[in-house]
Amino acid sequence: MKKYIVIALAVLGIAACQTQFDALLSSNDVDAKYEAAMNYFNNRKYQKAGQLFESLAILTSGTARDDTVQYYWGLSNYRFKDYITAEANFARFVENYPMSPFARDAEFYRLDCLYRATYRWELDQTPTRACMAAINEYVREHPGDNHLPACEAMLSDLQERLDRKDFEAGRQYYIMEDYKASRVKLRNVLKANSDNIYREDILYYTAMSSYNYARLSVAAKQKERYLTFIDDYLNFAGEYPESKYKAELDGLYRKVQGILGRGGGTNVENN
Repeated sequence: MKKYIVIALAVLGIAACQTQFDALLSSNDVDAKYEAAMNYFNNRKYQKAGQLFESLAILTSGTARDDTVQYYWGLSNYRFKDYITAEANFARFVENYPMSPFARDAEFYRLDCLYRATYRWELDQTPTRACMAAINEYVREHPGDNHLPACEAMLSDLQERLDRKDFEAGRQYYIMEDYKASRVKLRNVLKANSDNIYREDILYYTAMSSYNYARLSVAAKQKERYLTFIDDYLNFAGEYPESKYKAELDGLYRKVQGILGRGGGTNVENN
């Protein structure tokens, strides 16, 4: 019997709390609702805090508390990890309260929401490019801002995704054994962005593509295509003499030198 009484009291307690929150939510008592919203926020009950701040936004519109309520509404959604709603909150805040002391942080949190809404490198990178453009604009407009290290970290991660996607698009042709298309695609990746962080891998697969393309060609065209491999090899070896790929490419270079009748490729290591 005692067990059932305890359960009943617990249920009644939960119901009372829900009733109290619902009463606050429908109340027009700005002070009570504001204090409760801040208490919920400070106690990390962000969903309830967000609901109360949203309800308060109508009541405090045009008052001294307006920007505070709007900011904490967005921040509650952000802390609750509802980044889509939070991004909309912060975007509206920046537009409506550019002079608020919360404006700079709101602008940064909006960027962070955009960043969190981007996709893995395998997926569509349109949100990535839009986010990078917004971050770069923020960096230009706020030099020396305390959020810049976080912005730079986000930009680095986003750029890595774009670089990876471009590199993998070229490598996919290599995996499919379309070596001509692989070389063309990989070279175009570096033409578009010579600082691609996968540059070493790109140059390696470029050389491997030209080697395999020559190897599989008809005899009449092999010499010209092996010479292309030699150019690609020398480009790679000049940039990455200590690369993990170097030994493999050195072996292919010596082999091609032999095929072309150049004495087996003496002094290969110095090229």
